[in-house]
Amino acid sequence: MNNSEVYVGLDIGTTSIKAMVCENVKGQLKVIGVGVVPSAGLNRGVIVDIDKTARAVSQAIKQAEAKSNIDIKNVIVGLPANYLQMHRVHGSITIASQGQSREITDRDVIDVAKETLTQSISPEMAVLDLIPTEFTVDGFDGIKDPRGMVGVRLEMKGTLYTGPKTIIHNTKKAVQQAGYGIRDFVIAPIATGFTLLNDGEQDFGTVMIDLGGGQTTTSIIHDHQLKYTFVDPEGGQYVTKDISTVLNTSLRNAEQLKLDHGYAMASLTKADAQVDVPVVGENTPQQFTEEYLAEIIEARVRQIFQRSRQRLQAIHAPRLPGGVVLVGGGASLPGIVQLAQQYFKESVSVYQSDQMGVRYPRYSSVLALTMYESQLSDVDRLIKQTLQQTDLINRPASETKTPAHQGQTSRQKQWTTTAARAEDNDQQPVEKKPVRAKKDKSHSLGNRFKSMFNNLFD
Repeated sequence: MNNSEVYVGLDIGTTSIKAMVCENVKGQLKVIGVGVVPSAGLNRGVIVDIDKTARAVSQAIKQAEAKSNIDIKNVIVGLPANYLQMHRVHGSITIASQGQSREITDRDVIDVAKETLTQSISPEMAVLDLIPTEFTVDGFDGIKDPRGMVGVRLEMKGTLYTGPKTIIHNTKKAVQQAGYGIRDFVIAPIATGFTLLNDGEQDFGTVMIDLGGGQTTTSIIHDHQLKYTFVDPEGGQYVTKDISTVLNTSLRNAEQLKLDHGYAMASLTKADAQVDVPVVGENTPQQFTEEYLAEIIEARVRQIFQRSRQRLQAIHAPRLPGGVVLVGGGASLPGIVQLAQQYFKESVSVYQSDQMGVRYPRYSSVLALTMYESQLSDVDRLIKQTLQQTDLINRPASETKTPAHQGQTSRQKQWTTTAARAEDNDQQPVEKKPVRAKKDKSHSLGNRFKSMFNNLFD
């Protein structure tokens, strides 16, 4: 197909599995097919039954194939941020030939990426991704693409993302068992933050809250990097269970009530509006007010927002200019913005795609996967190629350690932002080199950024 490429995203969520086929024609990404099926074999975003998940994955992709009329072979798979760890890494190589500088090539970028990956990581963790922040050629820093430049020494600074081997293995196994290959793994908050936010929101800082079915993920995107992520083990599924328990109705009925009549705030409903609810053990439906239904929903959503706010306060996060952006299925609830505004001082908005047929927030994650892959630069693709060639996704990074006598050096600064680690110690190691604040922002805001990142990073 001339001037076009097809990208297939796969979002394996706790309540639903979504497959989306997008076609990139001359830089324009267009959705041409979507498949959505109920999830199976997952608990809180993590696969616990590979066989059940594989069958559901197969069904979702076959739906997308039928609607797009495209034979799908490889998919871009989203990974949850559960127990995600982030590591500041730095590698350098000598590229001089017989003591003379020479032009930097693709091979040099791959070699410096390999050197940057020589880090000691816990054996139960595996490398998910490596994202460069800058290259340095003979002391000249801030370079995004060093290829074609002339130099003696090439350095790379970046962020290494690692996650539990179990999550990665089970996800890979389920997709392969369904009969499909994996084009790329993409960490969900990176995909949404780097594609759904505009350039200013990524640069100056934005909080993203993904209100998923099995869990809620709160992330900070700043300076075009993922700086923090926290996973709350409650999501829309808990709202459905609350409705089911309080109204004594089945989970299926409770989910439909939430979708058809649910509000995030009881004050937005009409007190006299009645809803028919099929009750277990009763032959005829019972009537409840929409206000009562909303009170059930609001109680749970308030708990979720309260915990997100507490985590942000624990790291001394300042008010970010980009505000708070809500994504995920839970962001569809009427009144969700008004409720979030009671917990977050920043402006609050819901991301809505301009693509026909996928304008609901529940499609934001799977759409972001295809957008992220289509926007990768040549340097990003070289690094992805390095990860795939060295098979880093399938083994801990400690196994990639290279001998020190090769004459190349690397330094590592490490920090973690997992919920489990944060619960043990709210204060993270101090970063020696603070993140710069924008010149046109106030001095106090800059200091607050410094304070926040000092608490977070090494």
